[in-house]
Amino acid sequence: QVQLVESGGGLVQAGGSLRLSCAASGRSFSNAAMGWFRQAPGKEREFVATINRNGGTTYYADSVKGRFTISRDSNKNTVYLQMNSLKPEDTAVYYCAARSPFAIVSTRINDYNNWGQGTQVTVSS
Repeated sequence: QVQLVESGGGLVQAGGSLRLSCAASGRSFSNAAMGWFRQAPGKEREFVATINRNGGTTYYADSVKGRFTISRDSNKNTVYLQMNSLKPEDTAVYYCAARSPFAIVSTRINDYNNWGQGTQVTVSS
């Protein structure tokens, strides 16, 4: 089991940047594909980015491709989401999630069985 705690959210102007962090506890982190998802008010939770367990494979939602970068540091048991050129439509609660150990990357919400509590990102116009 992996416990996840997100941080780094906040209020930023359009065009600005934020870096989200997801600190993981538990020995399964290094073997888990990780993902970032987000949920805007009144909308369903959606996929943002995912990274495999060794960091060599990443996938992004079309809406964030070229602006967001997912990475991981196994020494620190942390996954990051660098968000650049932020837009008001990026406003949402951002969640970090982990798959079961040795499972491959996935863009599907139901494939993730460990979730953080979320961190709010607000982008003003």
